[in-house]
Order: sequence, then structure tokens, then C-alpha cells
Amino acid sequence: MSAVHTSDVVVVGNGIFGVTTAIALRERGATVTLLDAGSVPNPDAASTDISKLVRLDYGKDAGYVALMEDALVRWRQLNREWGAPLFHETGIAVLTTAPLTSGTFEGDSFELLRKRGHVLERLEGRVSERFPAWKEGAFVDGYFNPQGGFAESGRVVEALTARAERAGTKIVKGARVVPLAGDGPVSGVVTENGDRYSAETTVVAAGAYTPILLPELADRIVPIAQNVFHFAPKSAAAFTAPAFTPWAADIATTGWYGFSHHASVVKVANHGPGVTVDPAAPRLADEAALSEFRAFFERALPGLAKAKVVFSRRCLYSDSFDGDFFIDRHPTRSGLAIASGGSGHAFKFAPLLGELVADALERRISKQGERFRFRERGATKTEAARASIAAPTQITPSPAVPKKAASKKAPASKEPASTEPASTEPASTEPAAQAKPRRSPARSRS
Repeated sequence: MSAVHTSDVVVVGNGIFGVTTAIALRERGATVTLLDAGSVPNPDAASTDISKLVRLDYGKDAGYVALMEDALVRWRQLNREWGAPLFHETGIAVLTTAPLTSGTFEGDSFELLRKRGHVLERLEGRVSERFPAWKEGAFVDGYFNPQGGFAESGRVVEALTARAERAGTKIVKGARVVPLAGDGPVSGVVTENGDRYSAETTVVAAGAYTPILLPELADRIVPIAQNVFHFAPKSAAAFTAPAFTPWAADIATTGWYGFSHHASVVKVANHGPGVTVDPAAPRLADEAALSEFRAFFERALPGLAKAKVVFSRRCLYSDSFDGDFFIDRHPTRSGLAIASGGSGHAFKFAPLLGELVADALERRISKQGERFRFRERGATKTEAARASIAAPTQITPSPAVPKKAASKKAPASKEPASTEPASTEPASTEPAAQAKPRRSPARSRS
């Protein structure tokens, strides 16, 4: 028998946007119901996996740098609250195959951060001396930023979910929400089993499923898949901080980035154009891409060239057309708000996301939040670090797979999964076989 549940706000998606929104709204006195289609944490979520980069480096984009400066202070505060740190401030190595110059992501980041008072270590001519795992001559310049590092993303979402629940948020697992089609007002959501969750405000924080729940956003938010691999090197010490830190290697032109040894593996991924996919398809990594990873390792990180792959997956971006988040009330559908469009770089702002959403719901949008307002589709661009062309790491779509196939699971003992609703809503009607490479947007460093 279906049931009716009532709260001030219902949040769809227990990922990093959703859980931080729930926490912020409870702190402001609202009653909150937080829904997720799967278990909590959800193993298919974008927020899952063992780590996400936490970086200040954003080219010329002072707006994101300022936001990240605030977020870093909050990350350190959260570590104190948690007792055991889930944010590891190892620093980040930003590497280049050519000398640092203005007009490049690395050169612009270096200049802006120094102007803002950040102390950076220039690596000109001594990358492999400073970080021996890098092949001599592979990268000739760059810098080390001691601020930033990585967050244990799955465990962070798990810890925040526990905090939300302690604060009185009602968390519902296995609640598969049906799309909010149409153009009328919204007063809650209905699940596939007929349960209704009524609320004055409904916040869709459904990650890659956002355009499925809200078809009117399909021209502005697209599910994009990126391959992620975890490698087990023979020498863990060679890839452990401080001898080897999280890194970005010509990232704005190649997409390559990765992490130091953590949870018994070295994680490497690509922040490139990716491919458009059906978010309901299994999150199986494109194994054909593995040869491109190994070719990169042969050129730059020989200690990983023959390392065993112990886990792989496809991470789905909720990719906005301009690389900025969508955090706002819907302009024409009363009772509806959106918190999505992470575009592969939202997690690092976790300590601030919920407050940005809560401010938007109260129509108290800050100067920083203005860029995340609801907007029509405009010029295509990306955030400054995103590789917008198919560099040596072009990811090709994997073949269609049966809907019931399961992706390879990471060892549960290593890292709990995150809760961003990678399967928070019913499956898309777009068949997985139609996944196709995304057109490469023209990059803009605003």
C-alpha cells in the first residue's frame, strides 16, 4: 500500500550535493527527507571511490579560487570534527611538458595563486628530482602547491550522511523517484512503488540522472562517462606522499591526473571530454582505454606501466554546458530547485555546497553563487583544468551490456561507497548502445 510522507523539503539524491544540502537546511530549521534509489552509500555514485582531488588551481578563474580558499578552511575544520582526517593535505604537483607560460592553465594558475599570497614551489628542471617516480625528462616544469590534496570521497559522504541523520534528516533508501515531467509547480515526488513525499520545496540533486528527472534540462546537463583505474604498484613506497603526491600532468590539454598511494592502490583517471552515456547503463570501464593509460605510464610513470589493475569503473559527470554548477530555484516551476551540474569538479567544494543551496532556496544568493544560477544554454566551455579535446586519452564507448549486468565492485574493506544517486531514478530510455563521443567544447578560462 502506498504511503504519504510530508516534510518541508525533500531532497532527491544522497550524494555530495544532496547530503550537504540536507545538513544545511536542518541547521536552518527545516524538516528534510533525503531520498536515494539504492543503498546508502550508493556504490554507483559519482561521489564514490576512494578519493577526489581537492585543489586551489583554477587557471585565471579567481571566482573558483576564492571559493576554494573558503572550502579549504572548512575541510580542515571538518578533519578536526571527525577526529581521523578524511581530507589529506598532501599538496598537489602541477606538471608541464613545456616551460610555464601565461595563457596556459598551469602558468595562469601559478600567477594567480602567487598574486593571492599562496606560496608555491617551482619545479623547473627538477620534477623527477623532487618526485622520483616521474621519468626524467617527461615533464620539465610546473610547481608544487602545498595546499590541497585529496579527500576520501566515499567515506566523506558516509560521514556526512551520518551527521545528517543525527541532526534529524529522514533518510530513505531504495526510493526510485519518477521523472518530474511537465512545466507545472512541484509539491513533492512520487516513487515507482507509489509512495508520495510531499514538500513545500523539492531539491533535485540527482547527479547524472538530473536530466532524466527534469527533461527540460537535457540541453544543459549531460551524463558524461570517464574511465577510472586503480593500480597496485610493486613499490608502494615510491608512490606514497610526500615522495609522490596527487598530481595533474598537462591536465588542460591531456586530462591526466592521479593520486598518491592510498588504500593499497594508486588511482589514475582522465578529466577530458569523456563520452555521453545512458546513466542507467552499468558503470563498466572501457577496457580498451587501459592501453592508453599504460602508454602514458611508459612515457611518464614507468613504475605503473605493468602494475596490476585491481579495480576499474566509469565515473559519471553531471556535465553542464559551461562547466559551472546549477544551484537555484527553478524560475518557472514553483516548489522546485536544482543542485547539480558538478561537471567533474564539485566535490572539492563539499564544505560549502549545502550552504550555497540553502542560500539559493532563501533567495539570498551570494556574489559567489551568482554564477550557479538557473540559466538557458549558452556558449559551450569548461572549467579551466578540463581537457576539451580528445588528447592521447580519447575514451571510446563500451559495447551495450545487459541492464542487469553489474560493474566490478571495489573491495568494501578499503573504502565505503558514496551516495550521490547514480541510480537514484528510473532508467533512462536512451539505450546504452547509443553512447557516443561528446563533441569537444571550446575551452574558456574566464
